[in-house]
Amino acid sequence: MPELPEVETVRVGLDRFVVGRTITAVEVRHPRSVRRHLAGQADLVARLTGARLVSARRRGKYLWLPLSFGGEAEADQCLVGHLGMSGQFLVAPVATPDPRHLHIRLSFGDDGPELRFVDQRTFGGVLVDDLVPCADVPGDTVPARISHIARDPLDHSFDEDALIARIRNRITTIKRALLDQSLVSGIGNIYADESLWRARLHGARRTAALSRPRLRGLLSDVRTVLADAVAAGGTSFDALYVNVNGQSGYFSRTLAVYGRAGLPCLRCGTAVRRVAFMNRSSYFCPRCQRPPRL
Repeated sequence: MPELPEVETVRVGLDRFVVGRTITAVEVRHPRSVRRHLAGQADLVARLTGARLVSARRRGKYLWLPLSFGGEAEADQCLVGHLGMSGQFLVAPVATPDPRHLHIRLSFGDDGPELRFVDQRTFGGVLVDDLVPCADVPGDTVPARISHIARDPLDHSFDEDALIARIRNRITTIKRALLDQSLVSGIGNIYADESLWRARLHGARRTAALSRPRLRGLLSDVRTVLADAVAAGGTSFDALYVNVNGQSGYFSRTLAVYGRAGLPCLRCGTAVRRVAFMNRSSYFCPRCQRPPRL
């Protein structure tokens, strides 16, 4: 599933190619892609037609584009996009043949490239939602549907001290904490493993036993991993994860532990191990990241 770096790559593309443009037509070709818009397909089409896309924003793995109508600076509504397992926002000239699994098409008044939502597995989708004030930053807003999602480590208003305090008060393990979106969003399984490897921490370490300096160092590694992945366009293991131009990311070429079971650790040479974790996999170096004693 796309996480923060992949979604940030898409956000940058949307900011470049569709922000400032006015939607003149909306075509919905698959009802599952608008199922989260509870008022129905016709209502979504009516709300988007004639709207101008003001900006492209993101929290964790969620995208939204605030809307404006009739010359106003910004309305209290936005278009929310969730990529699910295989969703893609693609920008393409009008004459470009439709791709397989095209579910939504947005056309614009300038007759320029259209925005297409393509989703092979149909777990993703879009909706129009109200913007609500953020509790922690006056004047900031977020879609109501995702207001419970915590800020991510690359957010300009991310509060590291508050997160460290909350992590230390949780009775859990550090990898579970990194994947808990009520604590911090956007990290995901791949980036948690990579960050823990850089910090020389095993994911099963208890959060209450970690010192504040150790957690501060881990969060620094998290930000570095996420920033490096964003710079590389995210992690693409197949054609499902692409930017708005259909290009894959290449952070997978620099992964230190994730997906490298049996291969030598890039730091010490010990064989990387894989263990089952929350219906997923965890990868770690048993020498650099010593498992905690039970």
